[in-house]
Amino acid sequence: MNENQYAVKKSSYESPLWKEGSAPLGRMDMELTERCNNNCIHCCINLPADDKEAQSKELTTAEWRSLLEQVASLGCLSVRFTGGEPLLREDFEELYLVARRLGLKVVLFTNATLITPRLASLFSRIPPLEMIEISVYGMFKKSYEAVSRAPGSVEDAWRGINLLLENNVPFVVKGTLLLPTIDEVDEFEAWAATLPGMDRPPRYSMFLDLRCRRDSEERNRLIKKIRISPERGLKFLTRDRETYDKNMQEFCTKFMYPTGDKLLACGAGHGGGCIDAYGRLQLCMMLRHPDTVYDLKKGSLKDALENFFPKIMSKRASAPQYLERCALCFLKGLCEQCPAKSWMDSGDLESPVEYLCEVAHFQAVDLGLLSPGEKAWEVKDWKARVTKIFGKHGGNDGKKD
Repeated sequence: MNENQYAVKKSSYESPLWKEGSAPLGRMDMELTERCNNNCIHCCINLPADDKEAQSKELTTAEWRSLLEQVASLGCLSVRFTGGEPLLREDFEELYLVARRLGLKVVLFTNATLITPRLASLFSRIPPLEMIEISVYGMFKKSYEAVSRAPGSVEDAWRGINLLLENNVPFVVKGTLLLPTIDEVDEFEAWAATLPGMDRPPRYSMFLDLRCRRDSEERNRLIKKIRISPERGLKFLTRDRETYDKNMQEFCTKFMYPTGDKLLACGAGHGGGCIDAYGRLQLCMMLRHPDTVYDLKKGSLKDALENFFPKIMSKRASAPQYLERCALCFLKGLCEQCPAKSWMDSGDLESPVEYLCEVAHFQAVDLGLLSPGEKAWEVKDWKARVTKIFGKHGGNDGKKD
């Protein structure tokens, strides 16, 4: 097979889909499987690698091929293969080549443990055109496997990473702030700085999500137990105080304002979405409430994007607790509260997540936006406070759009 057919370069603007200025779809997450060969203590989605029931329900190779063709036909430029561990799919190589043949850039989320010499060579010969993203769970066997709970996983991960390095395949690494690994941050970042693809410090998952499927109270209790405190999170964020303050100034002047009763006041559904392992389309990777997902086996991707997504994105909050708190709170830029987080935490789309509220308020007090004990939804002069501290305010006033 001629590899050059995977490397034909053509401007997206040559496509008729872009004649009107934009295509209906810019990117798509594809969750190839929820199964994983690790059993990480903090994971919000993973199922055992040998879960035959889950595997039997996953989309077939032909179904994934069809969906890749559909997203490409709608102007999509990039797909993200994630999981679980996407490399568990025996047809991963085939799906990867289908995506590249269609001209799609591929972002791969992986733990690197299943990267083989064959795959590393493939990524070198036919580049994904986006950085591979590798989650690293510790610098040493004891800490790594305390997180992964998979014997031998640390050796497998380093082997996979070294195979990518040997084949000059660009990748970045990212971490998660967990009790077994938080004291290794300096060592992790020093090593990461030596990697060719790392031009900035690694990104971290910090304030952990609960189970997306709401499928295990036991796992949720564990995740809550290992979440870092707001105090420890802020201490980590402000390690480089000058950079943190600079970033906050830029961020807070744009995103600090009440969002009113608009429920999805985020980027969910804008220019993309997520297809889960079983063929259901979600507005984002985390939002799995049954009322917000579209079964692609019973409809089309085009119908979902043009009709179903706008309907869900237009939803307004009605729960009194949301309207009295979240709708009036100007800390939206600091708070990770969203319908997906509410779904994972309480099973609905509107209940405030107390942990996230506590984290946001703790940061706001540190920045001087709030006094200790003050509740952001009770503050009337929020715009003046933001302007006073950061010099300007560029957000809206929380009016309905």
